[in-house]
Amino acid sequence: MDSSSLRIYRVIGAVQNVIANAKTLDEALQEGLKTIVENAGADGGAIWYADTSDENRLRPFFWIGPVDLTRRSHLPGDGSVGRVYESQTAERLLEFDALKDVETAIDFTGLPVSSMVCVPFSNANANLGVIQFVNGPDSEPFDDEGADVMEIMAMMAAMAIEENEALAEPWQPGEVIMQLRDITREFKNGDIVTKVLKGVNLDVYEGEFLVLLGESGCGKSTLLNIVGGMDSATSGEFSYLNQDLSNATQAELTEFRRDNVGFIFQSYNLMPNLTALQNLKLIAELVDDPMDADEALELVGLADRKRNYPSQMSGGQQQRVSIARALVKNPKVILADEPTAALDYATSIEVLQVMEEVVKGGTTMVMVTHNEEITRMADRVVRMRDGRMHEVTINRHPAHAVDLVW
Repeated sequence: MDSSSLRIYRVIGAVQNVIANAKTLDEALQEGLKTIVENAGADGGAIWYADTSDENRLRPFFWIGPVDLTRRSHLPGDGSVGRVYESQTAERLLEFDALKDVETAIDFTGLPVSSMVCVPFSNANANLGVIQFVNGPDSEPFDDEGADVMEIMAMMAAMAIEENEALAEPWQPGEVIMQLRDITREFKNGDIVTKVLKGVNLDVYEGEFLVLLGESGCGKSTLLNIVGGMDSATSGEFSYLNQDLSNATQAELTEFRRDNVGFIFQSYNLMPNLTALQNLKLIAELVDDPMDADEALELVGLADRKRNYPSQMSGGQQQRVSIARALVKNPKVILADEPTAALDYATSIEVLQVMEEVVKGGTTMVMVTHNEEITRMADRVVRMRDGRMHEVTINRHPAHAVDLVW
């Protein structure tokens, strides 16, 4: 067996292993795609599913790459993805100039695409969608052997699907309320420049629960600070409801935070000499149209604790007060930075239940966490790596807080 055949055999074996151990169709496809991208030399990839409620329009639900594909779609027959879905025949564009081929060009990797493979997948009942792999111009084009592995991966995914299993109803995002384009953030210490964000492209949608996930140092908290107006990008564009805040002054950012954003932090940051109710009323005085402070405490289940000082409450109760403090501003967006990191499991679930109800009420929630289990609650999960968006998942099976286990 030559080295090329051995490489293909190993990749197929790895894909087969993750698919065989997957518990759901979603997991099989996601883990299979990640394995192929990691082992077969692809820069990125996407899984497009057919939305049966909308002319079988192909929408993304998981992709690897630094571009937000959430709003993109293909009709059957539209471009490479649509043609492959309609014909159920794989399409290999191993070498082409995406700048000249408008029909197939995408900025999926943030670069012109130099090589692409699209493969259909289906179960016994229906054609489910298309799996797409791409390489940029700085990478070697896919060869026929690599394309063979990608097609085999799709076939194995299809074999793992039970006849009665189907994809869940698609998540429908609301209107875009925040846009980030090519956001970078650098910090200087003398002659040393640390690049924390290296070109982030992301939209935030009205009413969604968005989780930013990643290891320490990946840039997720820095990104949250920029979204919340607590920090400014070194370069790039950031807008809120079509208002350009890219070069906003500190006074403009303060106004933006005050009028539009609520914050929940790992440390509760309550005023120790004020009662729960007084902590809320202090914030309510800063905005034009606050929620009633008593109502906010009732929403988080602490109406009977409104006269208690922080020192008279547990950690979970203090965090719920901090959620009420965010709610009392009537914000469009609530930003939460590791809100359960200092809490035990049972208390974390209580706090997450409150946050779940807040999202149900129509408030947009953006949460930073390193806890993989919490991502099961989200509508979308953005996994950060080395200052960039690395993976994005549209979660079509959001879990309830009470279903989480860690």
